[in-house]
Amino acid sequence: MRRIINSTNVSLDGIGEIMGGWGWHFEYVDDAFDELTWDHLAACDALLMGRRTYESFAEAWPSQAGDYADKINSMKKYVASTTLEKADWTNSTVIDGDLVEEVTKIKELPGRDILMFGFGPVARTLLQHGLLDEIRLWVHPVLVGAGSPTDLVFREGT
Repeated sequence: MRRIINSTNVSLDGIGEIMGGWGWHFEYVDDAFDELTWDHLAACDALLMGRRTYESFAEAWPSQAGDYADKINSMKKYVASTTLEKADWTNSTVIDGDLVEEVTKIKELPGRDILMFGFGPVARTLLQHGLLDEIRLWVHPVLVGAGSPTDLVFREGT
């Protein structure tokens, strides 16, 4: 069975990076970071995203060039959303039914691991139902000191 691996940037005060939002993690990106993120992406053959991450990625990645961009643009993408009617980014499918049921089916399909960026409502639901297999936290040496309780990666019940 395929595994779902979550990869999330987090500050020392527990704030998860909002894709297309704050961008504070970019200050800490170096060659070692790039190499490790490539290794993580290359080990997977699909992405799973919530709507906010999907919209941010779909806006940014199609216009990028290079191995990482080529890989992410060509991968199968599953988008969990109750409001998104269609997903135009190459190889994207909207999961609009029961999230737990649909992700369980996706995990049973043949293939390699599935990578998920960001720790929002979709990740929390998967974690609560035992469908999130691994969490990779990229802890950055910064105190964001802003955000709402919904921006916290770990909160009550997680």
